[in-house]
Amino acid sequence: MATVMQRIVKPKTQAAKRALEVRAPKLEENDKVAMFIKGGHTSETVTQVLKELYLLKKPNAISFKRKNIMRPFDDQSSIEFFSQKSDASLFLFGSHSKKRPNNLVLGRLYDHHVLDMVELGVVQFRSMQEFQSEKVAMGTKPCLLFEGEAFEQDHEYRRLKNMLIDFFRGVKANNVRLQGLEHVLQFTALDGKVMVRSYRVLLKKSGSRTPRVELAEIGPALDLVVRRTRLASDDLYRKACKKPKKGKPRKVKNVKTDVFGAKMGRVHMERQDFSKLQTRKMKGLKRQAPSDKENPKKAKTESSEPATQES
Repeated sequence: MATVMQRIVKPKTQAAKRALEVRAPKLEENDKVAMFIKGGHTSETVTQVLKELYLLKKPNAISFKRKNIMRPFDDQSSIEFFSQKSDASLFLFGSHSKKRPNNLVLGRLYDHHVLDMVELGVVQFRSMQEFQSEKVAMGTKPCLLFEGEAFEQDHEYRRLKNMLIDFFRGVKANNVRLQGLEHVLQFTALDGKVMVRSYRVLLKKSGSRTPRVELAEIGPALDLVVRRTRLASDDLYRKACKKPKKGKPRKVKNVKTDVFGAKMGRVHMERQDFSKLQTRKMKGLKRQAPSDKENPKKAKTESSEPATQES
């Protein structure tokens, strides 16, 4: 059987070259982009949920305007095609049917192949328009809060927590100032439901340097139920999370960091000879000539020398 070799096409323009460089593998990955896809039949609730979650995810989001007839749990080829075309690694698919009303499928991809998928049902939904408070600016990095024992004990909920962090984490930031912490997303696992709440942080005067913090709900508010899951195997999951050796920081010998973040170092030296140690010269430590009492033999020779000369 003849082997088919893939032809490598070189970019003909500078714009195509820059686009390929953006998609090329890197040690530090780009911010993950999410696709928001509408199914063949959607309800008003699902359409509004996709629209408002798209606003929270912007600018790293792509919204598909047309309806796409697909079933992610039966055939993933369409999603993988859209992923390769849009260079996206996350997706949220919405549909509605009599068997599964107000249905959402949250998933992520690895190397443009589906890695994990979780099917969620929308039990209750409140839109942003129902909350009259001021909203946060687009692209604000949220603070993610998870509550509930299920996120720590149940395997499916642990993987769902990891997917939600991937989906809503926003841009990478090494430092965040206090005024920059404006948006809070809370996920609560209780009684078989996952409740999603969105808050805006208000900094009030407190009479001291530390402000008083209040939370104002801004929406959307969702109550979700986990219906089906399709999770990656442990081997494939470890492979997807593997980091290249070049990206890992090199360990520096004899240097460690304490709990307060201070860097501590240990220096090894040869054994010192304290007899050759140069000390500070002081008048009190000056060496003096020995007195007669200290050296009586020297005193006797000095007294006998003039007597021999006289004779």
